[in-house]
Amino acid sequence: MSLKDLPAALRPREKLLALGPAALADAELLALLLRTGSQGQDVLQLAQALLDRSGGVAGLLATPAAALEGVKGLGPAKRAELSAVIELARRALAATLRERPVFESPAAVKDYLQLQLSQLTREVFSVLFLDHQQRLLAFETLFQGTLSQTSVYPREVVQRALALNASAVILAHNHPSGMAEPSRADEFLTRSLKEALALVDVRVLDHIVVGSGCTVSFAERGLL
Repeated sequence: MSLKDLPAALRPREKLLALGPAALADAELLALLLRTGSQGQDVLQLAQALLDRSGGVAGLLATPAAALEGVKGLGPAKRAELSAVIELARRALAATLRERPVFESPAAVKDYLQLQLSQLTREVFSVLFLDHQQRLLAFETLFQGTLSQTSVYPREVVQRALALNASAVILAHNHPSGMAEPSRADEFLTRSLKEALALVDVRVLDHIVVGSGCTVSFAERGLL
């Protein structure tokens, strides 16, 4: 069943035009993108099923396109449209971080890292390199590992910071298990990187651990 087949009172487009996008539920907004359902479920049911499968909007935005293959009701065209929306969200958040100091939008930093890292099946270590005004210069994944751990070499982080003329960094890595709680090894690594980067006058502003739908900030925990 498509949107046009729904009763007028249930059509998300008409509701949006009358009341504004904030009046729509997550499933209704997603239904506007999907437009049609699949056999046995209308478009609103398909949208809700997709959100439930992904763990909500945040989970859906962080879902790789490949992970949507085989989902009933999502053909290549719909997957492409969702991927485009997800990439637009990443770019919008990155633009925010490039335009303003990161401490003015800590939520945007976490949202950006969630989009980049939360659905990866291998642990990776990434760095947000910042200029002297603490705006984003670059986001780079420097090391990739196994399901449970990644080897990180401080010398390479320092070299990259110098190459980008960075004044500060935010460290980040994911826990594919879904739990964002830092380990003792994470704490030791953070201290090692902080000391190495201090030698070249680069500050470590935070280390953010990304789980499934959650993040933990070392700065907020007082661990830096």
